[in-house]
Amino acid sequence: MAQDRIIAIGGAVVTEDELEESFIRSSGPGGQNVNKVATAVQLRFDARNAPGLSDYVRERLIRFAGQRATKDGVIVIEAARFRTQEQNRADARSRLIALLARAAEPPPPPRKKTKPSKGAVERRLKAKAGRSTVKKLRGRIDSD
Repeated sequence: MAQDRIIAIGGAVVTEDELEESFIRSSGPGGQNVNKVATAVQLRFDARNAPGLSDYVRERLIRFAGQRATKDGVIVIEAARFRTQEQNRADARSRLIALLARAAEPPPPPRKKTKPSKGAVERRLKAKAGRSTVKKLRGRIDSD
């Protein structure tokens, strides 16, 4: 049961049936084998119609996917880093899990605006006046 599910942080659940994998020829390492064997993996996940995602996670997932998401909300991840299908398949799935985990994180709390204290403002103005005086004294000396 644990193998047919991918669970990300925040309760986002994706089942095996929602993932569509196709194997394509890789342009990466492989020597003569690269022209014969389809080792690269193209993983497709329909985020727009996934039942295990909340609306919040779904929208963030599509936004974080960027160019990897189509207009229909399908996320396409291509993995061609390794020479074997198994490693590329695991790589594509781990990248999808990382994307899901990032989308399921709660947003950071909004920044609270603060004002500098009166003492800090006075110290800043006093320092500016001191620098101004130093720069004025750097000029030519008038002979009287």
